[in-house]
Amino acid sequence: MKTSLPAAVLWDLDGTIVDTEPYWMASQEELVARFGGVWTHDDAMTLVGSGLDRTARLLQEHGVDMTSHAIIDHLTAEVMTRISISVPWRPGARELLAALRESGVACALVTMSIGVMAEHVRSFIPFDAFDVVVSGDSVENSKPHPEAYLEAARLLGVPIEECVAIEDSGPGVTSAFASGAVTIGVPHILSLDDSPASVLWPTLDGRTVDDVAAAFAAYRRPSAIHTSIGSRTLQP
Repeated sequence: MKTSLPAAVLWDLDGTIVDTEPYWMASQEELVARFGGVWTHDDAMTLVGSGLDRTARLLQEHGVDMTSHAIIDHLTAEVMTRISISVPWRPGARELLAALRESGVACALVTMSIGVMAEHVRSFIPFDAFDVVVSGDSVENSKPHPEAYLEAARLLGVPIEECVAIEDSGPGVTSAFASGAVTIGVPHILSLDDSPASVLWPTLDGRTVDDVAAAFAAYRRPSAIHTSIGSRTLQP
């Protein structure tokens, strides 16, 4: 008997589809240095997976004398420029996304980057990748709050518990799992060993629609909001 597909797959962007974290980190360091401050790798690591509002507050604490909106706009423009030069695709992401679309699975992009950034990356994908986009400037609460994933399911018109989310960071996994989606964690910069991911995959490279369907069947939950940490396995 064929395993049922999820109603939708909800995709994180930074670190999951594209490896833009180094671009963000370099842009943060350059901006802090412009104001005479010091920005370390450890500082940057604390922001992986966070919303840009938190990034702006921390940069202000490090001496950047700009409004939050100005900081966000500046960093976004810098990262978009770097993406235009070289798009740092994560292994297997585009291939799995294309296979899901070919199988008729609805897909949403759920990112804490602002909308212009999401659309910029989307423009480099050579097929109609997403039915909806939920960006950091379209929700009130950033990840790890579940609002963004709940909003994506609402816009798609599907129950969140019928969705699979793919995330690479702790805040993102926490957001997706709390929404009720089956959450596939694909650790990139930081470990997800202590996260509530339903299942951990070391990479998306070689993953198929059948793999997504199997994860959905194995880890789907009956109610929409969950706060407990579920069991998971690291699959090779």
